Amino acid sequence: MAFGGFERQGGPSQPMAEINVTPLVDVMLVLLVIFIITAPLLSYAIKIDLPNDPAPAAEPAPATVKLSIDAAGAIYWDGEAVSDAELATRMATAAKAKTLPEIHVRADKATRYERIAFVLSSAQQAGLAKVGFVTEPARAPAAGGGTQ
Repeated sequence: MAFGGFERQGGPSQPMAEINVTPLVDVMLVLLVIFIITAPLLSYAIKIDLPNDPAPAAEPAPATVKLSIDAAGAIYWDGEAVSDAELATRMATAAKAKTLPEIHVRADKATRYERIAFVLSSAQQAGLAKVGFVTEPARAPAAGGGTQ
């Protein structure tokens, strides 16, 4: 084996003629050991026997009825004006449906409480229990404005 050196004795130095593969083999063996250890972890799975029971059918979403009450106290069923007697009739008809509808009440802020209470009592008498109130979110104060 010929090794090159830095000595200047004996004439001009010769280039190294052989490649040292020992560091290459060391690195390859380390990589091989790492891959042998990590390969089983990448494909690790747990055997689970899942049941074959079918899931129950989802219930259809209930219908919604939009009741609006303006400042004068007029009642609107899905945008159509109705009288007090017609309101009670429509609520009784809606209560006979397979799935009870949800009642969404929108009332003007100037509406008298008596009208809202009338709508709620009509819904209760008809057997409609899901009643919700629709409101508008509060507006943010104007920028730069203070209290006066």
